[in-house]
Order: sequence, then structure tokens, then C-alpha cells
Amino acid sequence: MGGFFGAITKKDVSLDVFFGVDYHSHLGTRRAGMVIFDKYKGFQRQIHNIENTPFRTKFEKDLESFRGQSGIGCISDKDPQPLLVRSHLGLYAISMIGTINNAEALVEQYFSDHGHQFMAMSSGAVNATELTAALINQKNSLIEGIQNAREKIEGSATILLLTPEGIIAARDRVGRLPVLIGKREDGYCVSFESFAYQKLGYADFYELGPNEVVEITADEMKTLVPAGDEMKICAFLWGYYGYPNSTYEGVNVEVMRYRNGSIMARDEKNAGIMPDLDYVAGVPDSGVPHAIGYSNESKAPYARPFVKYTPTWPRSFMPENQSIRSQIAKMKQIPVPELIEGKKLLFVDDSIVRGTQLRETVDFLYASGAKEVHMRSACPPLMYSCKFLEFSRTKDDKELLARQTIEQLEGDEGDKHLEEYADASTSRGKCLLETISKKFGFDSLGYQSLEGLLEAIGLDRSKVCTYCWNGKQ
Repeated sequence: MGGFFGAITKKDVSLDVFFGVDYHSHLGTRRAGMVIFDKYKGFQRQIHNIENTPFRTKFEKDLESFRGQSGIGCISDKDPQPLLVRSHLGLYAISMIGTINNAEALVEQYFSDHGHQFMAMSSGAVNATELTAALINQKNSLIEGIQNAREKIEGSATILLLTPEGIIAARDRVGRLPVLIGKREDGYCVSFESFAYQKLGYADFYELGPNEVVEITADEMKTLVPAGDEMKICAFLWGYYGYPNSTYEGVNVEVMRYRNGSIMARDEKNAGIMPDLDYVAGVPDSGVPHAIGYSNESKAPYARPFVKYTPTWPRSFMPENQSIRSQIAKMKQIPVPELIEGKKLLFVDDSIVRGTQLRETVDFLYASGAKEVHMRSACPPLMYSCKFLEFSRTKDDKELLARQTIEQLEGDEGDKHLEEYADASTSRGKCLLETISKKFGFDSLGYQSLEGLLEAIGLDRSKVCTYCWNGKQ
């Protein structure tokens, strides 16, 4: 994933961009960058590796040299960016958040002659932001170029440009990610997360529609390409990677999560399958609000039977090596014995992807004296790896726990019955739950239904992407 922030005002924006980008650190763990423009100093850019050091630590010294009235910055889980690009369209900076599934085909089709080259990354892959810029530069204006890039990219592309004249923001063609504009008396900003600019004194001003392109200066915002009708915003914004304070399409993340947990508990009560519990708990951090909603509806008290020790290892997914990530996750789990020994516990997690840490968590709880451990996922079983935003490192569908289990049960035949397996009321759905529960030692396992999740989000269902659960865009 990744996130971005930009600002243009009548005063220096270096601090605004610094804090605004820092507030997107939960969206990426590999690279971060800032570009500031000043009419006298020109473009000033810096990119750092943030895999082992927080954003603010790497960029604090750069603030001493940054100066300008406009700027953009990016947190990236993949490519170094923002990039500075010089072409017949002028000098500009660019950030792109999304996924280009047809990158190699685009390079082969449009840039295979002797006049084009790309700086390959260590993996040999092309920087997606650089490829996006190359597609933009095929046209005679930035706006035509942005349209060209979004039409040719298979996947998704949300684009932010910084030019000497202003900032151009382009939401993905079907709006898979949000783009929000904030305003204060001296200028404007653009952001993925709304809370990032609210803390800097900007007020909510505008949310781009799908495919919309706008330009902001210190004096105004104007639409360059109007919004389209089709939207497929990612449901995982609310369920997992959105920050609690943020609001997308009028729906607050934290409120949605409370509602989602409540709907799960309501449906279990109605079905007569809710277990007798001493405590409901959330798997930190994003599972917590779902668990609070479940607790409120079930009337079982909420508790924290274990807490995360975060001062040393704030992000368990930081290392590339899975065994190291698992060990870090294990070291972070600190039990509260008084809330575990002899207790019947139900845990709610935001999702269950590969299940790599589930067994260790259950073993850890039983070793700490738990009487029963029940697990709930705040979203349906994941059946397809994301091909639009790459919110997970999983590339192969068969790496997903649900698909692994289905293959064990029925082999390739199971792929024909994924809809049944995702429905806990069917015989195949019950078999999936029982098999995973037995494998990991849960006393029971439950997934939120797709209907329940969409009810919690509350948007027109045709406007929400549910691909990772049902394979439908």
C-alpha cells in the first residue's frame, strides 16, 4: 500500500508536508519521500529507507534545508518516490499509489525502442511511479497524460503531481482509494487520510470522485476532469488499513468497526451460535474496535488479556523474512494472567489472511491458562489475493488460509464451490470452519459475512470492491 500528502499555501509548507506524510506511516514500511518547491530554490527532494527507522527520525534533519510554498510527500510499501521528472511537459514531481499488473507488457509495448530506458530496482522490476510518468509523458499535456496512464494501467493508479504552478491530484479511475482536499485561510492540502490535515488546521473541503482530476493552488481548487459514475472503493479501508480517525465517502473508520462487530454478534445471537464467554478481546490494533462492537452487542465484557509491547518493535510486518516477523509478533505478546487463567475468551481480528501467527497466539493463550479460545474474523474468508492495491504480501491465492484449507478438503474441485465455503450456513461452510478450528485449536471460529460487512460500511454495495472475498470487481 502507501499514502501521500501535499500542501500549497502562501507560507512555507515544509512542516505541513512533514507532519502530513508522517501521519500516513501506517500505510507503508519501506520508503518515504518529500519534495518541496520554492520559486527561488526550485525543487528540493529527499527519499529515505524507513524499514527500520520511523519517518520523522529520517526526515527531521532535512527540514533544516527545505523551504517552499508547495510540496508533496509519500509513504510507500514498494518503490522509492516521489520522483522528479523532466520532459517536454516540463519539470514536475510525481507520486503514485496503486498497482500496475501489466507493467512488463507496457514496457514492452510502448518503450521497447532504443530511445527509452528505465532505472531497474534491485529485483529487476521497473519503478511503477517512473512507468506512470513515462505514460503521462506520451501526451502533450499533463491532464491528457494522466488520462492516458490511468486508461493503460491494469490495476489501479492514484496520482499526485507537483508542478511550479500547483498540485494536481488524480483519483483512480474507479476510486479504489480516497483523495481528500482540506482548506484553511492561507491555502489547500490534499491527502489520503483526512485526520492528517485536520491536525494541521485544515478543514474538510472536498472529496474527489472516481476518475476526477483537480488542481489546487494557494487560492483555489478547480476540477480538470469531472468525476465518473463507476466507483469500486476498497472495503478494507474500513476493515483494516484505514486509520480510526479517518472518514471515507462519509463513513468513519472507527464507527464502521464498532458497527461491524455489533452486526457479527447480532447475527450469531440470532443464529443461536454465540458461545458463553467471560471476555471479548480484540487482536491489537485494528481488531480492537470490531471487538468492542461485538462486546457491546453480546453483553460480554471487553478486556485485554494480552497487550503488545511496541516500544522496540512497533510493526511486526516490517522484516521481509516471515520467520523473523513471526518471532517479533511472538515477542510482542505480553499476557495479563489475571484475565486469561480459567477464562473463556473470544478474540476478534480484523482479518485472517495466511494464519501464520494464529497457532502461536492460541498456544500462547492456552499456555497462559485460558479455558476456551474462540476466534472471529471481522471480514469474510479471503478467497482471492488483491490485484488492485496489494494490501497484503500474499501473491498466490493458494497462500490464503481459506483457499489452502479448501484445497486440502477437495483439491481443485473446491475452487468450484468457493461461494458455498464462504457461507457458514452451508455444509461446506461449516466444514471449513471446523477444519480450521481443529487445525489451530480454536473452540470455535466465525467469519463476518459479506452481507454483514457491507451493511456495516453502509454505502451502495455496487460502489464497494469485494474482489478478495468473492472475486467480483
